[in-house]
Amino acid sequence: MARFMRLEVINTLLDIGLVPLFYNAEVETSVELASACARGGAKVIEFTNRGELAYPVFTELIKRMVKADPTVILGVGSILDAPTAALYIASGANFVVGPSFNPEIARLCNRRKILYMPGCATETEISTAEEFGAEICKIFPGETVGGPAFVKGVMAPCPWHRLMPTGGVDATEASVSEWIKAGAAAVGMGSKLVSAQAVKDKDYDGIAKKTSDCVAWIRKARAK
Repeated sequence: MARFMRLEVINTLLDIGLVPLFYNAEVETSVELASACARGGAKVIEFTNRGELAYPVFTELIKRMVKADPTVILGVGSILDAPTAALYIASGANFVVGPSFNPEIARLCNRRKILYMPGCATETEISTAEEFGAEICKIFPGETVGGPAFVKGVMAPCPWHRLMPTGGVDATEASVSEWIKAGAAAVGMGSKLVSAQAVKDKDYDGIAKKTSDCVAWIRKARAK
């Protein structure tokens, strides 16, 4: 069962503006990565359902993070079908993210008041997802669908959209600022933030610092 209600997740996510995402097969490493992101100010974190046995890792991760930092909001990503979403929700996922839009996942999450952020690549997909209750749509893959210009373009006639580009957002002030100024409500960041090299080197302080920088750049871009 989710510890955080949908409205709290939405408000926290929109306030911070950054959702780090990662997958790791080791529980201890996953705890370190989630803790590093949280130390950097990103309290809404996505664990992606990509590797074999991702589910038991997530189950243990969420148990450990409740004790390590109960303010962290953990969710699951790369979810393609409702049964998989239900499995993770039963283990405490506080939000569900997908690379595409699935109406059955939307219905499931709406029944449980859990945030569902589906992947969208066109204005039609965004509008359809919103009809099914999506408060925030993941723009994926962000760079391929048109980059910041796409966000700016669809926001012009539909300023009520809340869009979170993922894929193509670099951990640099120039990239983060461009997306936010284009109208992105938040950005999702995976390997550009939690790099394979940093994980290999166990440079958790470096990941925390980079996360903190990204959060600061988002605030700076919003203030302009």
